[in-house]
Amino acid sequence: MHFEILVEDLSGKTALEILMPKLIDDPHTFFVHAYKGIGRIPKNLGNNKNAKNRILLEQLPRLLNGYGQTFANYPEGYPAVVIVVCDLDDKNLRGFLMELTGVLDACHLKPETRFCIAIEEGEAWFLGDILAIKTAYPKVKEAVLSTYENDSICGTWEKLADAVYSGGALALSQKGWQAVGKEKSHWAENIPPHMDIDSNQSPSFNFFKDQIQKLAG
Repeated sequence: MHFEILVEDLSGKTALEILMPKLIDDPHTFFVHAYKGIGRIPKNLGNNKNAKNRILLEQLPRLLNGYGQTFANYPEGYPAVVIVVCDLDDKNLRGFLMELTGVLDACHLKPETRFCIAIEEGEAWFLGDILAIKTAYPKVKEAVLSTYENDSICGTWEKLADAVYSGGALALSQKGWQAVGKEKSHWAENIPPHMDIDSNQSPSFNFFKDQIQKLAG
C-alpha cells in the first residue's frame, strides 16, 4: 500500500514523517505533503482558479480529483490511498466529516480516502503520550499535564505550551504566530521519536493508527 498523506502545516509533516515508520514497514510506502493552513472547503467544488494557493481545504476538491485520476492509472496490484489529516479546531466533528465526505463524493473518480481529524489540534496526539513528553522535556510541568483530558476542547497547543515552554502559552503567544509555529515544529521534532503508538491515550490518534494499520493489512 502507498499512502499519500495531506496535512495542514509543516509541523504535522514533521511529526508524521517520524510516526509513519512506527506504523508501517516495507513494502509499504508513504509521502507527506504539507500545506500552509487549513482554510475552508470552497462552495464551488469545481473552481480551480486558486490552484497555486497552498491551503489544504481550499485545494482538497482539486487534489482528490487528481488523485482519483492518478490512482486509476496505477498498475494493477499497486494499491494507494489518500489520508487527509487536519485539526478539528472549533468545528463540529460530525458536520465537518460530512463536508469532507461531500468533497470526495463529488469526485469523478473517487480515490481511496480516509479522513483523520485531530481533536482539537495535532498536539492532542502528543498529549496522548505523557511519557513521551516527559522524555523529550525532562523539566515539564507535570501538574499542568495532569489537568489534561484526552481529546478535550481546551486550547490544546496552549496546554502543551504551559507544560513545556518557559512562561507558558501567554509568553509564547506574545512573541507572535511565527514564534508559535516555530515552537510547534520543535514539539513535532522532539516528542514523536519517543511516542509509543500502542499506548497512546488520544482517541483521535488511535483512529488514525487503526486506519493506517488496517489499510496496511
